[in-house]
Amino acid sequence: MDAENPAARRGSSEVVNRLLIALVAASAVLLFLGLDASTIWDANEAYYTETPRRMVESGDYINPEFNGAPRFNKPVLSYWIVAGFYHVLGVSVWAERLAIALGALGIAAAAFVIARVTWSVRAGWMAALVLLSAPRVVFFARRIFIDVWVTMFMSLVLMFFVLAETRPAHRRRYLYLMYGAAGLGMLTKGPIAIVLPALAFGLYLLIERRLRDIVRMHLVAGTLIVLAIVAPWYLMVYAEHGWSYIYGFFVGENLERYAETYGQQARSVFFYVPVLLTELFPWSLFVPAALWAAARQAGLARVPRVLLCWIAVIVLVFTFSSTKQDLYIFPIAAALAALIAALLDRAADAIGPDARAARWTWPAVGLALVLFFGALAWLFGSGASPYYIRGAFSAAVCLAAGASVVLALWLRGQMAHAVAALGLTITAANYVLVLVALPDFERFKPVAPLSAAALTRSTERPVVQFRVALPSMVWYMQRPVEEVLDDVVLEARLSREGETLVLTEARHYDAVEALSPTPVCIVDRRPLFDVKLRSVIEGTAMPEMLLVSNRCAR
Repeated sequence: MDAENPAARRGSSEVVNRLLIALVAASAVLLFLGLDASTIWDANEAYYTETPRRMVESGDYINPEFNGAPRFNKPVLSYWIVAGFYHVLGVSVWAERLAIALGALGIAAAAFVIARVTWSVRAGWMAALVLLSAPRVVFFARRIFIDVWVTMFMSLVLMFFVLAETRPAHRRRYLYLMYGAAGLGMLTKGPIAIVLPALAFGLYLLIERRLRDIVRMHLVAGTLIVLAIVAPWYLMVYAEHGWSYIYGFFVGENLERYAETYGQQARSVFFYVPVLLTELFPWSLFVPAALWAAARQAGLARVPRVLLCWIAVIVLVFTFSSTKQDLYIFPIAAALAALIAALLDRAADAIGPDARAARWTWPAVGLALVLFFGALAWLFGSGASPYYIRGAFSAAVCLAAGASVVLALWLRGQMAHAVAALGLTITAANYVLVLVALPDFERFKPVAPLSAAALTRSTERPVVQFRVALPSMVWYMQRPVEEVLDDVVLEARLSREGETLVLTEARHYDAVEALSPTPVCIVDRRPLFDVKLRSVIEGTAMPEMLLVSNRCAR
C-alpha cells in the first residue's frame, strides 16, 4: 500500500511542503493588499498616522505632537519609522499601513526561524502559516502600529536568544543582535521590551540551573548597545524639557498604569485565559496540547523551555497588572506559533503522545469553524440585517466548506494535509474579509465623510467633539479638533462669534440644542459601528454620529 511505501510518503510530504510555502506566500501577500481601502481606525491608528505627519511638516523629530499638544506618552521610534515611510512614499494612510504590514511579516519571520532551527523546515513553514493566517493578526497588521512593531522587536529578541542557545559558535554575535532588537523595542514602547525578556531568560537559566551563565550574556556590551539606541532621544528631550515628560512616561505610563486601573475595567486574573485561546484562532485551539507537548519536551531540549518561560512570564506579569488589555500579551505570538507548529509537525509524523493530543484537537477545530460560519452568516451575512456586511456570507461558506475537508482528512489520518487544508480555508476567508468585507464596512465609519462635510462649510471654522473621542478626525481635518466633555465649556464654544461645528452622538443632540444660544441644525449624519454583541443579535439600530452647526443660515 502507498501508506507503507517510503517513496510515496516522501512524495506526499513534498506536496504538503509546497502547499505550506504557497499558503505562507499567499498570506504574506494579503498583508499588502488593499491597504488604502479603508479609512483610519479610531483610536490607536490615528496617533501613528497624524503624529508623523506633523513631524514631516514641522521638521521637528524630537517633540511628537498630536492635535496641537505634545505627545510623550510613548517613545519616538514608531513615529520615526512612519515618518521615514512618508518621506520615501509620500504622506498617506497606505504608507503607514505598509510599515505595519512589514512589522507583521517580521514577527512571522521570527516564528519561522525559531521553529526551523529547533524542529524542522516544515515546522518553520507551519509556524509562519499559523501566524500569518490567523484573522486577528491579519487585522492587527492593518491598524495597530505600535503593538505590531514592539512585538516584532521582542520576537527578534526571542529569536536571537534561541539562536545563541542553539548555535554556540556564534553566540556573541546573536546576543549583540538581541540587545540591538531590545533597544529598538524599548525606543518603540518602553522598558517592557527589556524587562520582560530579562525575566523570561532569567527564569529559563534558573530552571536550567545555569545562573552562572549570566556572566556569559555580555551584559556590559549589551547595556552599551541599548544605551546607544535609546539614550540620544531621551537626552535631547531632557535638554529641552527637563525630567517632566521622561518621568511622566516611565512612572505614569508604566508603573502607575501597572499598579492602578486605567479607564473603566473589571477584569479578573483569568482575563488572559480566553485571550490565549483566541490569540491565533483557530490555530490557538491547539494551544493546550502544544503547551503540554512543550512541557514534555522541555526536559530533553532547551528551546521548548525558553518558549514556555517566555509565554509564562509575559502572561503572568500582565495577569497581575491592574490595567489589562488583550494586546499586552501579543508578544507571545511568535512563541505560540512555534509551539503549535512543533505539535502539528510531530503529529503529522505520528510521533509519540503528541500526535494523539493533536489528533483529538482537530474535531474542536472543525466545530469551531462551523460555529464561526454560523455566526458570520447569521449576524452579518443576511441582507435583511442592519449589520449586513458584503462578503461575510462568502467568508462563512469558505469556513464551512473548509471544515468538512479538514474533518475528512482528520478521519483519514492525514494530519499534514489537514494542516494545509486548514491554512487554505482560513487564508481564503481572510481574502474575502479583507478585499470585500472591509471596504464595505466603511459605511459604518463616520469620521472621514463627516470631516468632508465640515470642510465643505469652511476649512477654518472650529470643530468640537462633544462627549466623543474620534481622534482620526484630526488627520482628515488637518488641524486640531477640540474635545469637550463639560456642558459649560460647550456652551461657551457655541456662544462664540461665527459658526462652530459640533461632532456628537445623536443621543446628545438635545443637550447641544439646549446649550446653544442660536438655533442648531444637523449638517450630516452617519451610522457608527459601536455596538455590543447583544445589539447585533437583536438587530438594534446602530447609533448615529451627527455633525451639528450653530449657524444654520450660511
